[in-house]
Amino acid sequence: MGCKEQVKKEDKAVEDTSRVDYLPFYKDESFTPYWIIPGSEEERNFHKIADFKLLNQLGDTITQHTFANKIYITDFFFTTCPGICPKMTGNMAKLQEEFKQDNDILLLSHSVMPSVDTVSILKSYALQNNVIDSKWHLATGDRNEIYALGREQYFVENDLGEIKSNDDFLHTENFLLIDKNKHIRGIYNGLNRASIAQLIIDVKALKEES
Repeated sequence: MGCKEQVKKEDKAVEDTSRVDYLPFYKDESFTPYWIIPGSEEERNFHKIADFKLLNQLGDTITQHTFANKIYITDFFFTTCPGICPKMTGNMAKLQEEFKQDNDILLLSHSVMPSVDTVSILKSYALQNNVIDSKWHLATGDRNEIYALGREQYFVENDLGEIKSNDDFLHTENFLLIDKNKHIRGIYNGLNRASIAQLIIDVKALKEES
């Protein structure tokens, strides 16, 4: 489901189960849904999140290997953000609580100000927000790598037609759902309660699929 479709659903009651047999796949900033059969050759050749190498709040290196055979939810934030980030973090905390006992589900929050958000700063932020280190990774690292991930791999800004460089600040409320094969399977408004509820439903549907 694309971001625009998600927004249209905000005032509608969220159903208890996903209304499709499997979730769509996404491969670019338009977030056009592709209805691909999981396990097919088309699925194997579809856009996947590229490998990365970052540091988490414990100073541990995290890569795609960290998320191997895991479903994960990801976003982009910074610790000193006075606007949307505190609410996004609060909603990530709700997702952490929802899936606390489920080892198949991880969370990944990338800092868009890695020069400020050092490992020690992220550790303090994690403590302030009751982050479970084994469940929720707060990532810092090379700014160019983080911005390339956000714009060229996750397409997280979803700003069609706007060409941006690394000098342009990356700031978005979107959460993305990534499956065990590194495919994007959903985009959600990380500030909206109904959107977060739909994300929880979709995670459960994705678990059934895999």
